[in-house]
Amino acid sequence: MGNLFCCIQVDQSTVAIKETFGKFEDVLEPGCHFLPWCLGQQVAGHLSLRLQQLDVRCETKTKVSTFFLSLGRVLMGLGLVLILFRVFVLLQDNVFVNVVASIQYRALANKANDAFYKLSNTRSQIQAYVFDVIRASVPKLLLDDVFEQKNEIAKAVEEELEKAMSAYGFEIVQTLIVDIEPDEHVKRAMNEINAAARMRLAANEKAEAEKILQIKRAEGEAEAKYLSGLGIARQRQAIVDGLRDSVLGFSVNVPGTTAKDVMDMVLVTQYFDTMKEIGASSKSSAVFIPHGPGAVRDVATQIRDGLLQGSFAEQS
Repeated sequence: MGNLFCCIQVDQSTVAIKETFGKFEDVLEPGCHFLPWCLGQQVAGHLSLRLQQLDVRCETKTKVSTFFLSLGRVLMGLGLVLILFRVFVLLQDNVFVNVVASIQYRALANKANDAFYKLSNTRSQIQAYVFDVIRASVPKLLLDDVFEQKNEIAKAVEEELEKAMSAYGFEIVQTLIVDIEPDEHVKRAMNEINAAARMRLAANEKAEAEKILQIKRAEGEAEAKYLSGLGIARQRQAIVDGLRDSVLGFSVNVPGTTAKDVMDMVLVTQYFDTMKEIGASSKSSAVFIPHGPGAVRDVATQIRDGLLQGSFAEQS
């Protein structure tokens, strides 16, 4: 019996193509099968039903000018970022990119005979359709749009493949655009544009921050001066009130003294207190106008005369 039959084993997720005298007869499911070779039956081959993946790299062009690249480097060197963006919009032609598409497909068990006989090289056939769709879609788009619309490109590839490969017994499970690689000069120009734009934004933000700091610093100084002025005004008011009370009290308690005599005595007392404070401090920064102890009452006169002399000298 072993001489009359041939035992064939078909693995899981695989089917075998059975022929009789070279003509397709049946698709053998996974398991063990006996074929009477004497009747011309044999296995022509096996077909995998597993999900397969094919990565296709396609070089095509977008609507970005090569002239833009050289001009862009010049404009970037001059810092003319705005003009660079305008040139980017106006000059749009012939920059090449590499688009990598990942195609996931599998043979259909109910169309195994079509998948086995109709195509001699499945991967080459799929690659040809991918090239056709990508090279028809990408040249219509700007480079930025290629990145933004990669899902639409993948969908167009998948629809075209599904329509073409279903006739050959294959199912397109998923199509992905996994990579878009512009020319190295284009990537460098795009990075320079983005870097320049971010630097401008950072400079604006830094300037705004410095402006806010200066405003807050000025507001703080103004508030401090205002409060200092209030303190000085209150201090002087307190001094005036104290002097007034002193003059009134001294005039009452010491008959015959005038307000002028009391003020002269107070000024002398203030003078000696001031000299004491200056002498007690080794790092005092006070400047005292030269005068004698007996001429304390002439301090105001000396200041006034000095100011008048300075104004006269400036006019002459």
